[in-house]
Amino acid sequence: MLSRIAESLYWIGRYTERAEDTARLLDVHYHHLLEDRWADEATACAGLLRAMGDDPDELIAATDADGVTEFLSFDTKNPASITSSLTAAWENARGAREAISSEMWETLNTTHHTLPSQARLVAGRTPHDFFRWVKERAAMLAGLADSTLSRDEGWSFLVLGRNLERVDMTARLLSARYAETWGPTVWTTTLRCCSAYEAYLRTYRHGVDASSALEFLLLDRLFPRSVLHALTTAQRSLGELDPRAGRTGVDDDARRILGRCHAELSFLRVSDAAADLPELLEHLQDATAQVHRAVSDRYFLDTHAIAWSA
Repeated sequence: MLSRIAESLYWIGRYTERAEDTARLLDVHYHHLLEDRWADEATACAGLLRAMGDDPDELIAATDADGVTEFLSFDTKNPASITSSLTAAWENARGAREAISSEMWETLNTTHHTLPSQARLVAGRTPHDFFRWVKERAAMLAGLADSTLSRDEGWSFLVLGRNLERVDMTARLLSARYAETWGPTVWTTTLRCCSAYEAYLRTYRHGVDASSALEFLLLDRLFPRSVLHALTTAQRSLGELDPRAGRTGVDDDARRILGRCHAELSFLRVSDAAADLPELLEHLQDATAQVHRAVSDRYFLDTHAIAWSA
């Protein structure tokens, strides 16, 4: 398939996942600040900004709950905001209309044109309604992609982008929670961010504790939002794009990096992960960035036309 189409599908997967995960994180963050009277608003907001890759010292006006919500939801100058992510997904879909279904395009187009009115509604109400709307639109798009796209190369690029972003955002979420001192409810909040609370209770059949919650979000093989499951799915997508394997191993840098991360997590004990959690999460984010660069170098970068010479 065309490199331009493959890149657009890859970024549709990444941007919609980024918008959904940011909405999940902000929604639970906002409600936890309201419900926990021991929460330090400035510390919690600073930790959230650092986890999203922003320096709170340079964003003095955004160190309260309203400022963080505005910056991460509606600021078009912030490329990681929900509005910027959904707009970028729409722009990529507009350039790849022939590769997606009409239902997917209608969903993204409607979402894009409804964004300004949704942003205006937040001024008179709590932002929870906006975050719920974003999650519903992202879930609708994911469901339409699952039910209307052929399982070809385009599908593999879409799923690859979605799961790489999921690994990165889950690592950022755990990084933010690790830096906070909110008390015993922090891990319940973290599980709710990932819509994992009910699945956790069915799996462990006891109250939430730090070790079990960390194990579930990092190492569970069956929960689709765990880091290990996302790595497994991304690795499978890369294998479908290039199933060849030489006698001496895999020559795809992206698959090699993902394979190492997958093997490390597959045989990692949760006690070892908890003892070195900041370094592990930073390693996962760095690995995701390396995989993205390797995929871009192999599939997306423009090449010069062949120059014929005498």
